[in-house]
Amino acid sequence: MKPLVPQPDWPESWKLSYHYDRLELYGDRSHRGYALGYAARRKATLALVASAARPPARVLDLAAAQGNFSLALAELGYDVTWNDLRGELEGYVRLKHEKGSLRFAPGNVFELGNVEPFDLVLMTEVLEHVAHPDDFLRRVSGLVKPGGHIVMTTPNGEYVRNTLPRFSDCPDPSIFEERQFQPDGDGHIFLLHEDELKRLSAAAGLKLETLNLFANLLTSGHMKLERLLRILPESWVQAIEESSLRLPWPLRKKLHVGFAALLAKA
Repeated sequence: MKPLVPQPDWPESWKLSYHYDRLELYGDRSHRGYALGYAARRKATLALVASAARPPARVLDLAAAQGNFSLALAELGYDVTWNDLRGELEGYVRLKHEKGSLRFAPGNVFELGNVEPFDLVLMTEVLEHVAHPDDFLRRVSGLVKPGGHIVMTTPNGEYVRNTLPRFSDCPDPSIFEERQFQPDGDGHIFLLHEDELKRLSAAAGLKLETLNLFANLLTSGHMKLERLLRILPESWVQAIEESSLRLPWPLRKKLHVGFAALLAKA
């Protein structure tokens, strides 16, 4: 993946993408909790992809933004298609593309016409931005071939600091349609719980095969722990993360920010 040098004439969406790349790729320590949380999410995501499909499997990276997962999977030998509603980001991703098979399908993926089903669809931090996650997951299931998989990450609704509603407790999700698909944390609508993930998966013709957690309170720098992250060696933080992932499941769900799920299509 080619490192970039920002240019003053870049579009604003490219400048924002570079801001996140500074945190996720280039080692900016100004928000260490965000960077370490992203690293934990990346590790959990790539492990699930590797467990479900081997290169050169066809992968759709849905709502892929600045394309970091698309590029990483292409470099690992997967045949990757990048997608995002913000079509102008294609040029930004192309600047970073160095090797591997990477195709581009910008726009609403459900309106792209006759798309051959994929071996695997990846969607990281997408479902929480959707007013109708049940309908959305059913439509994503239609992009996966029989025997294929979806790998998704989404914030854990059972995390102790979560204040957003459960999807199943909302009588009329259509009231959120005007604010859906907004990027970043400000666009979160619902945060799903484990029972909801199982129910939504089954309704979409999918089986929830694996559900993992990632990024605990410390790793994410929450509850003023960002100050502690600035002085702790990264090896200590990783050791605490790994230890917390061995806690009893109900306690783990309270202490970890994100879900990483592997869904299989019959």
